[in-house]
Amino acid sequence: MTSGNAKRPAVLSIGRIYCDLIFTGLGSLPGLGREVFAQDMKMAAGGGAFIAAAHMAHAGREVALVARLGTDALSAGIEPELRASGADLQFLEKSPGAGPQVTVASVIGNDRAFLSRRAGSALPDTLDAALAWTAAGHLHIAEYATLHEIPDLVSRAKARGLTVSLDPSWDETLIYEADLLDRCAGVDIFLPNMEEATAITRENDPVAAVEMLAEAFPVVALKAGGDGAWLKSKGQVLHRLAEAVPVIDTTGAGDAFNAGFIDAWLSGENEETCLAAGIHYGSLAVQAAGGSAILRRPEHRIAS
Repeated sequence: MTSGNAKRPAVLSIGRIYCDLIFTGLGSLPGLGREVFAQDMKMAAGGGAFIAAAHMAHAGREVALVARLGTDALSAGIEPELRASGADLQFLEKSPGAGPQVTVASVIGNDRAFLSRRAGSALPDTLDAALAWTAAGHLHIAEYATLHEIPDLVSRAKARGLTVSLDPSWDETLIYEADLLDRCAGVDIFLPNMEEATAITRENDPVAAVEMLAEAFPVVALKAGGDGAWLKSKGQVLHRLAEAVPVIDTTGAGDAFNAGFIDAWLSGENEETCLAAGIHYGSLAVQAAGGSAILRRPEHRIAS
């Protein structure tokens, strides 16, 4: 499994950046007219593009975030975390219209529910410059909604010689679109979770889902939480269980998986190694509240 690049290529990670308000220690979600109290809450930088970029930087991969960031107080509050992640921010556009962009994550046991607000367009004015960056060899699209807003994104990346990965990410208004797979034409690595794969294929069995998706994509890595992940590539289906680790918050675990998988794939590793790398990074992410929070612990920090 290889990207075809002789040198170690940099990654462009594109998508929306969110201010995540993460509530943990909940017994249930509130019903209408009711109130529940969380044991803890924290604010963290979120969005698949950032979380994947932070984990790629942790892996030692050069990665640039291609995104828009608001100038409001919540956006300003997560900027130090963006800068501390190790991701290159030269293609980060700042605009009053890009925020506040917020996700409220309610964590109950090993599951979570999200309430999000998008702001403005997903298209950064830095996109042309990012695609022209000579260090780049790969584009990671963190959610199908971004591709939906920028429909020529894959073709523009391919014209620059980049390989492309896509995490569809759940969006109730888009995930059931009949032409979703057609709009994803040209994507090299497709990275859904089980719920997204079922919505797209109508298959509840992970093997059946990856087999169907593999008709559209050369590489399909399907994430299934504690059940691990399935991979279809080069005609074979592989499965690997999740690592046995304490689970604090599963927010961003799929994006961390993406980072580990893509980094190994770009390094030319075999299928088993790519799958193991994805599982390892996903398992790492769940051990703290916030998709990249674990990376800021002293034992995991990137050496300066």
